[in-house]
Amino acid sequence: MTPSRLIGSALPALALLFSAPAAWAQAAPPTATAVQQRLPQDEVIYFVLPDRFENGDRGNDRGGLSGDRSVTGFDPADTGFYHGGDLKGLLQRLDYLQDLGVTALWVGPIFRNKPVQGPPGRQSAGYHGYWITDFEHVDPHFGTDADFAALVEAAHERGLKVYMDIVVNHTADVISYRECDGDNGASGDCTYRGLAEFPYITAGRIDGEPINPGFKGDADADPANWAQLTDPAWAYQPYIPAGEEAAKSPAWLNDPLLYHNRGNTSFAGESSTMGDFFGLDDVMTEHPRVVEGMIDIFGGWIERFGIDGFRIDTARHVNPEFWQAFVPAMLDRARTRGVPNFHIFGEVALHSLDAGGLARFTRVDKLPAVLDFAFREAVVQTVAGTSGTNAFETLFDGDALYEHGFDTALTLPTFTGNHDDGRFGFQLRRAFPQASDAELLERTMLANAMLLTLRGVPTIYSGDEQGFTGDGGDQGSREDMFASEVASYNDNTLLGSDATTAEINFDTAHPLFRQIAELARIRTGHAALTRGRQVLRARGDTPGLLAISRFDPASGREMLLVFNTSTKTMTQQVQVETASSAFAALAGTCAPTASAPGSVAVTLPPLGYAICQAQ
Repeated sequence: MTPSRLIGSALPALALLFSAPAAWAQAAPPTATAVQQRLPQDEVIYFVLPDRFENGDRGNDRGGLSGDRSVTGFDPADTGFYHGGDLKGLLQRLDYLQDLGVTALWVGPIFRNKPVQGPPGRQSAGYHGYWITDFEHVDPHFGTDADFAALVEAAHERGLKVYMDIVVNHTADVISYRECDGDNGASGDCTYRGLAEFPYITAGRIDGEPINPGFKGDADADPANWAQLTDPAWAYQPYIPAGEEAAKSPAWLNDPLLYHNRGNTSFAGESSTMGDFFGLDDVMTEHPRVVEGMIDIFGGWIERFGIDGFRIDTARHVNPEFWQAFVPAMLDRARTRGVPNFHIFGEVALHSLDAGGLARFTRVDKLPAVLDFAFREAVVQTVAGTSGTNAFETLFDGDALYEHGFDTALTLPTFTGNHDDGRFGFQLRRAFPQASDAELLERTMLANAMLLTLRGVPTIYSGDEQGFTGDGGDQGSREDMFASEVASYNDNTLLGSDATTAEINFDTAHPLFRQIAELARIRTGHAALTRGRQVLRARGDTPGLLAISRFDPASGREMLLVFNTSTKTMTQQVQVETASSAFAALAGTCAPTASAPGSVAVTLPPLGYAICQAQ
């Protein structure tokens, strides 16, 4: 989640979060289905923001609200408001996703959001799903709980997994601070106030009167310690505006004591996990009441719907101890529900090749996997840039840093662009403004080939298969797949097509759609590309050859992957296993036989690639 989206135990025991389940939610399968038996690395993921994918029910466009866009959040001509996409629309397009070769569907947050927030003149809507007020039910803009159940059931029938996008770090902006004129940081001085100057036991400053005199600090996990925390005005004086006292669900989330209330994060030091994410209410995830409550909330979604995984938003902004408790609880709930390979991956937004910055969250926080931002950086540098292919050596050397090393690296969702940082096509146009449309399409296909054959779990962002390029950033990269009314989307030139986003874009004949579908078929049909170990064969300081071998985990058969990042035809000898004496081309052109034991000649056209399977 990016900034521009925005312009205790002393309490009673947690009650059952969900009312008695409806008939469609009662029966949990006693054993896992064939779909759920697949390992996380077996998948090809497709990420979609429901509001921007397909409008299956125009009756819910305004979320059951009446009034103008400042009330309903609906304005299909504005990038920052709801456009009408919903769960029924997603259900109607499952065949399209199957044709694309997708095996897992990552659905952006569907929980009930605060429809609109922000000061006058800077308002925007919760169309993206990250401003949650009700963690227990589907937002009416997207449909109903029953609609989500129908989507999961239909997806499973087609062999597709469903991953939910969840948020633990924060809720919608409801709590205000009196020192900030009730605007919670949108205006006024609402800077972060740290623990040293504003400890929990004083009234706003070191020499203030003690207000929580028995509290020993958040490092003491004893419930009796947390019971001493009774006044939330340790740094600012928080209050809930009139009419919003019961805005959040479950009810315990309405208690200001369960938030940090320290002002806006600076994304450094302690503020990274204790500061408000640009005004959003930062949940006190150290508090045992919060740990208990969040486990019950999201465990409830697993139990009700039998989903297959979680993508965790802003995971790096939550204290490690929370994840150390949350992750095992979710995996246990999933196993009980008959989902043995539940996939959990966190968003740790780091824009570098530094795998260590990502791996830390698998070792310290104990997250099973994280989104592979380092992979994206390697592809951007080599295919949407002019550096050599050494970036991949740096990237893959870092695999040893993850908890369980390469086995974890296999499960990292990889991507080339996303809904926060912009699409890969935008990176290309910015890097090569004079390039022809044909060259930009070839570069995109080269990046797709890397994404769908190298280690990790390839993740396609909806619209990439239709040549969407966007305008960079978050709102500029969230185009509609159905006919858009947004002028800044509709004036973009798409890759590989004469269409615009003003038209419906579910074209199964689009060259990028066809390429992704073919590569996905090759990937899921060969264990070497999903579970196989990986050996770097060739890389260089300048644009040119990247060669990597992957090996079938059962037979040991080699799969040679070769990519040419230069704009010239290249021929080069590449080392292979001595047993790999003959090759068949699964994509591109491969030499039929090795030049000599342990060496094969590789010839690739400009920006070309090949997948060569040893016989």
